[in-house]
Order: sequence, then C-alpha cells, then structure tokens
Amino acid sequence: MQAPALIVVTPVFEDAQAAARLCADLAGVCVPPPYIVAVDDGSVRQPLSPRMIAGAGLAGRVLRLKRNVGHQRAIAIGLDHVARHWPQAPRVVVMDCDGEDRPATVPELLAELEEAQVDVVVARRRGRVESLHFRLFYWLYKGLFRLLTGRQLAFGNFMALKPAALARLTAMGELATHVAGSVLISRLRWRARPLDRGSRYAGNSHMNFVGLVLHGFRGLMIFAEDVLVRVGTACALVAALAVAGGSTAVVLKSIGYATPGWFSVALGILFLVFLQTGAITLMTLMLTGVVRAGSVQPQDHAALVDAVLATGDDATAA
Repeated sequence: MQAPALIVVTPVFEDAQAAARLCADLAGVCVPPPYIVAVDDGSVRQPLSPRMIAGAGLAGRVLRLKRNVGHQRAIAIGLDHVARHWPQAPRVVVMDCDGEDRPATVPELLAELEEAQVDVVVARRRGRVESLHFRLFYWLYKGLFRLLTGRQLAFGNFMALKPAALARLTAMGELATHVAGSVLISRLRWRARPLDRGSRYAGNSHMNFVGLVLHGFRGLMIFAEDVLVRVGTACALVAALAVAGGSTAVVLKSIGYATPGWFSVALGILFLVFLQTGAITLMTLMLTGVVRAGSVQPQDHAALVDAVLATGDDATAA
C-alpha cells in the first residue's frame, strides 16, 4: 500500500464518540484527507470500530490492543505500526482524540514542518483552562523538572513528524515511557508552535491526579542519568559541608569553645546528614539502573496488538 500523504495517530480509551468526532473534524480541515491510525487502548465499554472512521469519509485502521497499556505506550505502538508499514510517510501527526488537540490547528503544525531545518513541530499551549490547583502543581512540576534535568518541558503529545523523526523515535525504547521527553533526548531538530487548547468533545478526562503525577515522574525517568548527576553532585556538596561542619565541631571541642551537650548534638546531626546524602545517592543510582533495565524495546510493541481492523478502503491492514 502506498504511503498516505498524511497519517494521524491517536490513542483511544473508552472514548469512541470523541474519536468519531475527531475524524469528522479532521476530514473538514485537512487537505488531502488524513489516514487515521487509531490505537484502541484496551477499551471494553466503548471499543472503537473502523466504521466510525469510515463514517467520517476517511480511510484508516484501528489497532485493538490486548490490554490497557497507558496513553504513552499506546502512542508508541501506533507510531511503530506506521513506521513498519509506511516508513516513508511524508507527514505523521500525533494527537489526542478528546478534542483538546484542535483539528483546526493541524495545518499550522504542518506548515511549520515545511522548513528544511525542522524534523518535529510540537504544540506549545498558549492558554490552559484547568483548575487553580492543577496549574499550581503543573508550575511546580515544571520547576522541579528543570532543576533535576536542566531542560524545559513545555509541550505534550500533539506534534507533527517527518520520516526521519518517525524512524528515530520508534527506535527509542524511551518512547513508550514519555513521548515528549523522547523528543527532547532524540537530538532531533524540533520547533514549538504556540496553539490554543480546545475543549473536550464529550465526557470527562480519564486522567486523574495520581495518573498525572505518574506521567510527570515518567518524564523524569527519561533523563535518569541527568537526574543522577545532579542529585549526586548536590549530595556530594551537602556531604562535604557535613564533614567540614563535623571537623569544625571537633576543633571547637578540643580548644574548649563547646558548651556542654552542644558537641554531641551537632556531631550527631551532621553525621546523620552525611549518611542520608549517601543513601539518597545510592537510591538514585539504583533507580537509574532499574529504569534502564526495564525500558520497553521497540520490538515488543507488535506483541500487544490483538487485531488490526481496517476500513473498507484498506484491505492490506492485516
């Protein structure tokens, strides 16, 4: 099958109604019409049917997964499917199906992608409509992320890719953990396009506060080595200060400047600080090894696909 001019990859979990509306909106704004690769992430109550894609006048296929694997890995599976079947697809767009990634802004991403020195165009949110506590925690997370990694993460999954970017990202095990973080470490030439956030088509988000926190920590896992170096450096500095403080306490005690009980309290506290910095460094090192050992390999994606269901215009899906 010849590679479509534009492929849209979208994860769907119990949100078939929103996915159908997304297809209809994309059909109205994209020229030529996009080919849809929808990854049904183990939906039980509202499984997505290829008839919903065909009902919007589009061709496409639904990758029905054997179980729920999460938003990020579902995107990785969809991109891996595209890379195996259409490695030279001119343009690939990744977006959510709930309407918050507005179909009307897809042409803007594709226009930016025409630049020869750009491999990936990501959407940077111009405004958010979330609650105050969500925005507060998001601001704190961005600060923590920058402190621990030395990088700024200000975009999500809504992006457009060239073939070279598709090939590189799908060869990275980190893609299944955090899509945006994988773009940052891929060394691809990326550009951010400020875009307004849309409103959900229907229903409520399946992502709760715990899921958002886990998603944020997965972003840090991508930069495990950077976090290790920064945490280790900070711990070494604190340990050195603890040793210096302990040595000062010993000197003051030996020359008689220590009040009763002061020396033992000060030396005990500084010794505990020294032990804790060593423990934190050791734990960070162990977690880095666990993250690297447990990373998902690209060849594992196909094993999670239970069925490939295509519209009538695509007889080669299987």
